[in-house]
Amino acid sequence: MAAPEPNAGFDRLYRETGWSLRRFAQEVNRLGTERGTPLRYREPSVHQWLKGHLPKEPVRPLVLEALSRRLGRPVTHLDAGFPPPSDADTGPSAATVEGLLDLGHQDMDPSRRGVLGAGLFSVALTVPGWPDVVGRMEAVQRGLASYGMPDVEMVIAMTERISELDDQFGGRTARPMAAAFLVNTVAPYLRADAPEDICQAMMSAASDLCYLTGYMAVDEGIHGLAQRYYLKALELAGASGDHLTYCTTLRGMSVQAVDLGHGQEALRLGDAAAAASPKAGPRMRAFLAGQQAHASARTGDRTNALRYLREAEVAMEKAESQARTFGSYDPSSLLYHVSQVRYELGDVAGSISAMKESDRLRHGVYRRARVRHRCTLAERQLQLGHLEAACQAWNLALDDYPHVRSGRADDRIRTMNTRIRSYLKHPVARELHERARLVAPAILS
Repeated sequence: MAAPEPNAGFDRLYRETGWSLRRFAQEVNRLGTERGTPLRYREPSVHQWLKGHLPKEPVRPLVLEALSRRLGRPVTHLDAGFPPPSDADTGPSAATVEGLLDLGHQDMDPSRRGVLGAGLFSVALTVPGWPDVVGRMEAVQRGLASYGMPDVEMVIAMTERISELDDQFGGRTARPMAAAFLVNTVAPYLRADAPEDICQAMMSAASDLCYLTGYMAVDEGIHGLAQRYYLKALELAGASGDHLTYCTTLRGMSVQAVDLGHGQEALRLGDAAAAASPKAGPRMRAFLAGQQAHASARTGDRTNALRYLREAEVAMEKAESQARTFGSYDPSSLLYHVSQVRYELGDVAGSISAMKESDRLRHGVYRRARVRHRCTLAERQLQLGHLEAACQAWNLALDDYPHVRSGRADDRIRTMNTRIRSYLKHPVARELHERARLVAPAILS
């Protein structure tokens, strides 16, 4: 068999990274660990790829993701000289409803959970702009039973109820219900006959449910799956002309990115959400600007972080002077962003003060957020040497933890267990450590 030709595309991209062969292999291995499939590539493997040998097919997305993150732009199979994937993803190019059904069926199938969980968060994801999705949903087969506005209202009410369950009990509790509801009820409506205005309303309701399901996947730490749900939410929002859900979804994608440490991608998505909502009301503007402030601070842009934060504060003052909408972005949420910005800019004490005030103002239904944010507060208090205050905050988090099924909450409790080990000679720390092992034996054993 003739030797393959050197891969000029991959070689060009590799040289652009400025990495050594060893560093490139390490980055691919790191992404493998992030995906849950540890790898042990070394310099000879990268050298072989440069000579034209192809990485194994499951590894190619990791190679592309490593290049995308390093170069700050999407890198495709074609760019890197790789053949297109044999199992083309059911992404935006697929029929929207069929893709949603496929995604939901896979999510509901226990045998597929491991595969879905291994999906990698991708900064190379192509996010459609509003002009690319507005009104452009593919035609779907009609002829099923018709439906009306009461059915749309039922989907909206069910989404609100699932959201309430998520807030109180975490994504691991509510997401299977959402996936089943998408497949068994919502998707069939999207293929049924109805007047145009009812179809638009149903697509808007489905978009909101897709966004919520993606958000719950983030809570479970299944980030690749979350991105796929978010893309469906964007498509459906555009098809229905639902600017609000489109912007909310982009903002959710920005939150996911910033929490994973991808500041530039978070800022790009946050800016896109703001740009797509030029006529946003004051509460929506605060909702978007708060996230832009956090993303800017993550990138080290102090000037813009503080500018966006002030913009969010002014917008919130206007919003609070108007009619109050329970469950929307509120002063507690804004104070959380204030805390995040201050922390990113090096003001740990200021971030603690803002986080305390956020906790004081938070509505009682947001139990999952209470666990996470009280743990974050404790970590920062410990960072300043305030051991007893940190233990008090962690104990408050443990009060709510048994009621929550959340991957993010689990992570915070594991972090607590790790951080407190150095202080076990102190009776307050030792008491906390012993209590945590009783409250959370499944994750601390």
